[in-house]
Amino acid sequence: MEGAAAEAAEKEAGRRTKSRTELSRYPNFEQVSPEVGELDEAALDRAMRENPDDTLSMVADLTAATDPKLREAAKHIAARLMLDLAGTTKRRRKGIGRIVTQPFRGDGDIDIDTSIEAFEGSGARRRVKVEELRVRSWSKRDTALCLVVDRSGSMGGKPLATSALAAAAVSLREPDDYSVLAFGREVIVAKSQDMQRPGVEVVNSLLSLRGFGTTDLAGALRAAVEQLSRSRATRKVVVLLSDCRATETGDVEAAARAVDELCIVAPEGDDAEARTLAASVGARIATVAEPTDVPVALCEVLDRN
Repeated sequence: MEGAAAEAAEKEAGRRTKSRTELSRYPNFEQVSPEVGELDEAALDRAMRENPDDTLSMVADLTAATDPKLREAAKHIAARLMLDLAGTTKRRRKGIGRIVTQPFRGDGDIDIDTSIEAFEGSGARRRVKVEELRVRSWSKRDTALCLVVDRSGSMGGKPLATSALAAAAVSLREPDDYSVLAFGREVIVAKSQDMQRPGVEVVNSLLSLRGFGTTDLAGALRAAVEQLSRSRATRKVVVLLSDCRATETGDVEAAARAVDELCIVAPEGDDAEARTLAASVGARIATVAEPTDVPVALCEVLDRN
């Protein structure tokens, strides 16, 4: 579902909230929220320095707090935390752009070696065949990404933070050509490939889409292919964040083979099905144990040698 239907699904998912009693399972909760409706940002900063993974997991759950003031404060902070953290991850610059030779269109540096045939005659009688001139110019990386997040079962805390951080990382990596899908029994489009949407909004959308239902993995992969069909990029990559354990009927392997390029990021210690799928279709795979592992894992699967 996409557009208005996706927005309605996000609102419906947001109705499920967590009480202060449930949130108090986090050791730092009382310091971060000492009173109803209060979120102490200084305490949150300290918690992030001491244990970023547990703190990100807590913040992800705070965005579903029953306490409305705490919930809104957490939403305001959560996406910023995810984007800031994703933005500090070092990644290889290889592939961001390259020098290419292309036909002359009125500007650019003439490539003499490849334009030699454009010059006829000699001396004052030399003529230039403009249509054969070549120039050297900078070509930007031409990649489209579709992040597909498994929200089936009971997803909150650490898995939810992991998904949100993945969305933040993808939005920074390919800000002009990416989509984000969340799937259980149905596929919800948090960001369409051909729609501009701020990264903050995309991250907050994922945070609202808590775990629910069964797992239609084949349907999610088909939806990802449809999203990427809207892009004109030469490289189209689906990044699947899932244990790849399908519970709905469908030919997952056939759907995966229809993907131009598939990368899988699976939970460490629960990656058997993901590795089997990766091996059968030639996908690259990485595993993550904590939310902060995600940006590096994405670099591992996306940065080709």
